[in-house]
Amino acid sequence: PEECAVFHCRGCWTVLGDSLQLCGQEPPGLSILICFEVTNDVTWEDSLQVGLEGALLGCAYYLLFCRSCGMAVGFILYSSGSELAHLRDLFCFFKDSIMCYFLKNQMIIEASKVNFPAVTLKK
Repeated sequence: PEECAVFHCRGCWTVLGDSLQLCGQEPPGLSILICFEVTNDVTWEDSLQVGLEGALLGCAYYLLFCRSCGMAVGFILYSSGSELAHLRDLFCFFKDSIMCYFLKNQMIIEASKVNFPAVTLKK
């Protein structure tokens, strides 16, 4: 309860998800929030993108968009090397595209400045 937050699109403040759906720690080189579920205001296209640089180099993924404003807010990893395999089929929000509204203290903080408690996926 101390850490409960709602995730909003940075562009238009639409609710995209919440911290109760967090399911993993961000891997090195990626500034993301990893979630099991998102709201219906998150959409994605059927066309795969391929990472050409950085942590997603050689990975195939679907970009996630805010339904309200069209801003790219994250990705769903389709294929990757073994180091990112645990992220496949999960919703990964770009921290730079998300604002967090913390319920207990009613504060709004950029997701890139927030460290949520450790959550790990069970094998």
